[in-house]
Amino acid sequence: MTQHFTKLIVIITIIGIFTAFNLSYAEKTSDNYNSFYALSAENINGERISMETYKGKQVLVVNLASKCGYTYQYEGLQTLYETYSDSLVVLGFPSNDFLWQEPGTNVEINEFCTTNYGVTFPMFSKIHVKGRKQHPVYEWLSDSKLNGWNDDSPSWNFNKYLLDENGNLVEWFSADVEPLDTLITRHFLLGTTNLIPHTN
Repeated sequence: MTQHFTKLIVIITIIGIFTAFNLSYAEKTSDNYNSFYALSAENINGERISMETYKGKQVLVVNLASKCGYTYQYEGLQTLYETYSDSLVVLGFPSNDFLWQEPGTNVEINEFCTTNYGVTFPMFSKIHVKGRKQHPVYEWLSDSKLNGWNDDSPSWNFNKYLLDENGNLVEWFSADVEPLDTLITRHFLLGTTNLIPHTN
């Protein structure tokens, strides 16, 4: 009797472990686990922000630098954000990964972009957008196993990743595609008419 009871306990334990493992694996490989909305990052003031905050809007993720030949794009990004704010949010991620063109602290970066370009779109703490210390947001953006199709990490400052209102990665734009280029604004034109975009 005791022997049978012990076997039963062992079997139940094994089944429990197997079930827990399968549930854990299923969770990790589910759409929720791989979703952009499962990610978070610290904003430039050090507050943890969930990407789920931006659910329902298109999202343009941009890696920024204050001493780059493309730094002037801050102005276009701010105009884009203001013009299409009903349907779009721009997320700025400062990075020093390309020729040390973002050497400042978060405080210095925040002061620079607000003073010089009047930036009001969400800015995040300085991160790595490539390499061994790549931030999870950029790991997701540049791994096709996570985002569904794209394996391109940023190749320079001001690369842009566009996600739709459901968190799906739609397009990747190189640094020389400016924020108001029709390649980008065509995604928002149906809902807004107060800006005539230009193509470079």
